[in-house]
Amino acid sequence: MAGEERSKAASTGSSGLTRPPRARLDQPKAPGLKLLPEYDPEAFGRFSERIARFLGTGRFIVWMTLIIIVWVAWNVWAPKELRWDEYPFIFLTLMLSLQASYAAPLILLAQNRQDDRDRVTHEQDRKQNERSIADTEYLSREIAALRMGLGEVATRDWIRSELQDMVRDMEERRIVRTSESDEGDRRGPARP
Repeated sequence: MAGEERSKAASTGSSGLTRPPRARLDQPKAPGLKLLPEYDPEAFGRFSERIARFLGTGRFIVWMTLIIIVWVAWNVWAPKELRWDEYPFIFLTLMLSLQASYAAPLILLAQNRQDDRDRVTHEQDRKQNERSIADTEYLSREIAALRMGLGEVATRDWIRSELQDMVRDMEERRIVRTSESDEGDRRGPARP
C-alpha cells in the first residue's frame, strides 16, 4: 500500500493534478504515426539503377519501338469496336509521358548514386596517393641518409691504401734508422 501511495504522490503535483508519466531516457521512443510508407533507400536505389541501366540499352529501344508500332497499327487498322485509342493517340501520348516522368527521376537517382560512389573512390585514391607520396619522401630521405653515412664508412680500398701508406712510412723509418745506426757504427761508440 505504501508503494502505491508513493507512486501516486510522485505522479501528482502540489495542486493534486495527475501528470502524465515521464518518458524514460534509457529506452527508445515508441514509433509514432507515419504518413509516408517506410522503405529501404538502398534497395530502392539499387532498383532504380537496374531500371536506369535497362532504359539505356538497345533492347529497351527495340521493345519500346515494337510496342508503339503495334499500338498505332492496332488503333489504325483494327475494327472500330476494338480500338481503344483513336487517331490523335491521346492515351499513347499519356503513357509515353508517364513513362518519361518516371524514367527521368530514376535516371537522376542512379546518376547521383554513381556520383557518390565515384566521390568515395576518388577520396580513397587521393588518400592512397598521399600515403604513397609520404612513403616515397620517407624512402628518399632514408636513401640520402644512407649515402651520407656511406661517405663516412671506411671502405676496403680506403683501408688498403691507408695500410700501404703506413707500411711505406714504416719502411722509410726503418731505412732511416738503419742508415743512422750504420753511420753511428762507422763513427765509433757514442760518447756520453
